[in-house]
Amino acid sequence: MSTNYCSNGSASMSVNEMSAFSLTLEQKTGFAFVGILCVFLGLLIIRCFKILLDPYSSMPSSTWEDEVEGLDKGTFDYALA
Repeated sequence: MSTNYCSNGSASMSVNEMSAFSLTLEQKTGFAFVGILCVFLGLLIIRCFKILLDPYSSMPSSTWEDEVEGLDKGTFDYALA
């Protein structure tokens, strides 16, 4: 039995092998974009759970009928007939 496979492989890497694992600009940009999307998705999930837990707090207190009180029902300012 050999114990070579149990040794830490990252400690024995040379500089040339480590530079082979560096990311290109496109890969860095892609990872940044995916990270931003994940943060945005997390914020949307939190907002949706808040709405599910307390749905009436996000609704406005006034209704459309409150706005219509000044007008006669069935007539409008721009009606010609």
